[in-house]
Amino acid sequence: MAMLMVGACHAFIPKFEATLALEAIEQHHVTSLIIVPAMMADLISSVRLKRIQKGCDSVKKILNGGGGLSDNLIKDATRLFPRAKLLSAYGMTETCSSLTFTTLFEPMLEASGTSLQMLAVTNSSPVKARGVCVGKPAPHVEIKICVDGSSNVGRILTRGPHVMLRYWDQIPEKASNSVEETWLDTGDIGFIDDHGNLWLVGRTNGRIKSGGENIYPEEVEAVLIQHPGVLSSVVVGIPDPRLTELVVACIRLRENWQWSDDSFKYSVQSNELFLSSTILRLHCREKNLTGFKIPKIFILWKTQFPLTTTGKIRRDQIRKEVMSQQLSFPNKL
Repeated sequence: MAMLMVGACHAFIPKFEATLALEAIEQHHVTSLIIVPAMMADLISSVRLKRIQKGCDSVKKILNGGGGLSDNLIKDATRLFPRAKLLSAYGMTETCSSLTFTTLFEPMLEASGTSLQMLAVTNSSPVKARGVCVGKPAPHVEIKICVDGSSNVGRILTRGPHVMLRYWDQIPEKASNSVEETWLDTGDIGFIDDHGNLWLVGRTNGRIKSGGENIYPEEVEAVLIQHPGVLSSVVVGIPDPRLTELVVACIRLRENWQWSDDSFKYSVQSNELFLSSTILRLHCREKNLTGFKIPKIFILWKTQFPLTTTGKIRRDQIRKEVMSQQLSFPNKL
């Protein structure tokens, strides 16, 4: 809508396919685009497979949504789109899209030798073990955290003129129709740091209950994606008679990496790119992930993860597929 309001031209493709998108960028000299992490990963993979890179210099701005970009994806994106300012947004349909924004890469600052890494505030990647930093609220947006107990982590609430009135056929709880008096529960869990940045920890309805402890899949995924051999990961919980739920991590490997349960000794003693459940568990410990959050089972996922029409991970479908194969899992993968 913002592009229409300033008189910009849109380039449409039937559906997102990396090859079609790259062709459209080259043909129409696209200057701005919106992506989700899965789309960016596909664009990068497509360019690597074809070993060509042309037409991407026209892009001046990229807005990411639908999930945080890993450190490796950010680096790859800046190589593919060297002149583009890379931003990330957090929001939802019920709030007229974006609530917060953060800048991941600024070519002008990079050229001047100024470090942007959050970039100046946290001195690290916006993706950490404790969650994903999604930046500060837009000027018209109010955000607060509804916490339980002494923790600073809790439900993310928002209010303001950007919030919808209510869901269809929902009866208002108050007689007043003032949007300003109503806080919307986003369904997300997070916290606000000392610099006013909002951090996402997970979804309320996506948490895993294991051994009496709450585990947010996104927190575990943020740790796993930091390993150089992991292209992407999805963490789910499956029923377990003793722990209530077991933490299972589905892993997609980066190009040229191999999966082997005997890879620990080989990876240490050679330069070959091997990965295993043992190595990933060690990686989680080194990143100070709490013991009960470390996945009990690792599964090598050889195909694309199922996505919604907006490019978000179908976690429910992955969980069903994992459960359907549960009986065939060995004790250690």
